Amino acid sequence: MEITEEQLIQEAVKAKERAYCPYSNFRVGCSLLTKNNKLYTGCNVENASYGLCVCAERVAICKAVSEGDRQISTIVVSSDTDEPTFPCGMCRQTIIEFCYPGNDIKIIAIGKDHTKPKYSKGTEVIPFAFVPKDLNVDPQLEQK
Repeated sequence: MEITEEQLIQEAVKAKERAYCPYSNFRVGCSLLTKNNKLYTGCNVENASYGLCVCAERVAICKAVSEGDRQISTIVVSSDTDEPTFPCGMCRQTIIEFCYPGNDIKIIAIGKDHTKPKYSKGTEVIPFAFVPKDLNVDPQLEQK
């Protein structure tokens, strides 16, 4: 059964509830869908040593990749802000790593009311990105 956009949104909201953010109190949840219809979620995890904090988007991407899923089709980011919040720069760079010719990842950002999602694509949120081809690597190499 195909996972719907509404289901992805609900999973991102549920993931946000699990966020560990005692320092910023800025909860973020993420859900992502792969091309083979698998769902992965993540939440932000803060640390007293701020540089060790991990964003929800990177948690979800790492979970997918660690399970062998690299063909990401959609990412939903949920926060408690009035207006939807898009991924930070580090997460955008991580997302673009999995955008390659023929696979531009759809990004959906939602705020606290979930009623006014904003949409973008991986290649739109980080123009002029540093990508595998800049290292003379085939971007589809090892994409499974």
